[in-house]
Amino acid sequence: MNYIGPLLGLFAFIAIGIFHPIVIKMEYHLGKKSWWILLFPGIIFIILSMFFKDILSVVFGVFGFACIWSTIEIFKQHERVINGRAKKNPKREYLK
Repeated sequence: MNYIGPLLGLFAFIAIGIFHPIVIKMEYHLGKKSWWILLFPGIIFIILSMFFKDILSVVFGVFGFACIWSTIEIFKQHERVINGRAKKNPKREYLK
């Protein structure tokens, strides 16, 4: 049997699970202007994935695209905060 597919799927699931609370904390403490903090590592991991073989390439690629997807989620989290569906930081002002 080949266990590589399920293991890589598990890694993707874990990567998404790791970035979910990171996005919430980053938007709460730093605001939506913090998107670039995740964009640059995402680009670096995607570039790294092109220089490795097999499993490590997939791991870097999944992690890189999870970083980039999280940049989009920071903006969506900001909208959820403005709409009252997520917790606001009382020390910051929220502008649309």
